[in-house]
Amino acid sequence: MVGLITAIILIPLLGALAIFTWPQRNCRPIALIFNTIAAACALGLWRKFDATATGLQFVERHVWIPAINAEYLVGVDGLSLLLVLLTSLIIPFAFLAQPSPSGRAFYAIMLVMQSALYGTFTAQNFVLWFLFYEMSLIPAFLLIKIWGGENRDRAATKFFLYTFLGSVAMLLSFLGIYLANGTFDFAALASLGKNGLLSGKIAWLAFGGIFIGLAVKVPLFPFHTWLPDAYQTAPIGVSMVLTGVLSKMGVYGFVRLLLPLFPNQIKIIGPWLLALAICSIVFAPLAAWAQRDLKRMVAYLSINHLGYCMLALFAVAASPAVSAEIDTHAALSGVFMQIFNHGITAAALFYFVGLLEQRRGLRGIDDFGGLMQRTPLLCGWMSVAMFSSLGLPGLNGFIGEFLIFKGSFAIAAAFTAVAIIGLLVTAIVFMRAMQSLFSGPLAESCSAFPDLLPGEKLVIVPVALLMFAIGLAPQFLFNIFNTTVGQMARLFS
Repeated sequence: MVGLITAIILIPLLGALAIFTWPQRNCRPIALIFNTIAAACALGLWRKFDATATGLQFVERHVWIPAINAEYLVGVDGLSLLLVLLTSLIIPFAFLAQPSPSGRAFYAIMLVMQSALYGTFTAQNFVLWFLFYEMSLIPAFLLIKIWGGENRDRAATKFFLYTFLGSVAMLLSFLGIYLANGTFDFAALASLGKNGLLSGKIAWLAFGGIFIGLAVKVPLFPFHTWLPDAYQTAPIGVSMVLTGVLSKMGVYGFVRLLLPLFPNQIKIIGPWLLALAICSIVFAPLAAWAQRDLKRMVAYLSINHLGYCMLALFAVAASPAVSAEIDTHAALSGVFMQIFNHGITAAALFYFVGLLEQRRGLRGIDDFGGLMQRTPLLCGWMSVAMFSSLGLPGLNGFIGEFLIFKGSFAIAAAFTAVAIIGLLVTAIVFMRAMQSLFSGPLAESCSAFPDLLPGEKLVIVPVALLMFAIGLAPQFLFNIFNTTVGQMARLFS
């Protein structure tokens, strides 16, 4: 009998097959139907999930390739379930954001990517996890290469080379770990990692390979240079998925793989890792400040916000002293909340940039002006997304950032103090954008802009209300991962 997790993985694939038999040219309705079914299954997982239980739940285990101890092993804990729910939310949001039907292949490839994301966040064996991991990158490459905008060939090639080389480094590292330990199982490797999976230079080579593979995906400075080109060129719906879900694969990999498997190496080079996180937090908004293209601006700010996650993870894992469990718990809870909240907020920002581009045909920050006079609803809801990204109290972005800084400051005060510069520069970037877009005299080119249309309201208003709901009453999300965070906090403390 097919389990619930396997069903969630298979449903988007069935949707991709159904699209090719759909008689009409517009395939978005059939894609949304399968999105809805997958989302209902994800909600079923959430409903049956025991928030007080430790370890994996809904585990499905089957023999797959016994010669190398590779199993079909899937299951969810609080972090996995959180990311499954995020995927179920962002993919239909991206479908609805597409300005016009894009043909059968577009929606089929997007559904394949959705299936791969579900598999990546639930697989508990490296061979299976790597298969899904790579399965998600190939559709992203095709979506940029075929449906991207100007310079799409260069952006897609750069994206592919970075991610492919990172994946090769990670694969070689895990082959070395398997030869030394005889298993690909994440739980078994985490238990062995406490005493060291490998020794000497081999351990550092394996650590370096996995670190590079995951750092490219986050992306972490200085492995980030593929991201602005890819996000700028990709269709708006694809940009939303790239920033909303695919970037979380890297953070998830750090939590699931690197930190449990190499605790000793992380402690040794902890200050250097924290320095890289600080560079992502500070340099990315400075680069965003210099951008005139709104999509590139939002892309750089995405690097900044994921840098907060890496700051907390490295602070917790690399602390030379034993940290108080309450500080570790706060930092890790902030990471999990930031993963979810950034996915929603960044996707919403890209959606608004897409709306402006549809109306104007351009997306430069200087191509607009005085929009508040003509489109007050668009400006108002876009301001909600911007303030959420800034971490304004009462909105979802505040919760994760506050907990990250609260926990990290107690563990790595000097690095966290420097990271505050990133908050300041981000605020300046958004204030400048709001002034240029919304204030001043109405630009002549914007005089005929329509305000939010009924279909656009149906897309953005529920997402914006979710930002308020999480900001005002976040406990329903904390309940998902509190036990998982508690387990991790005890390990690090």
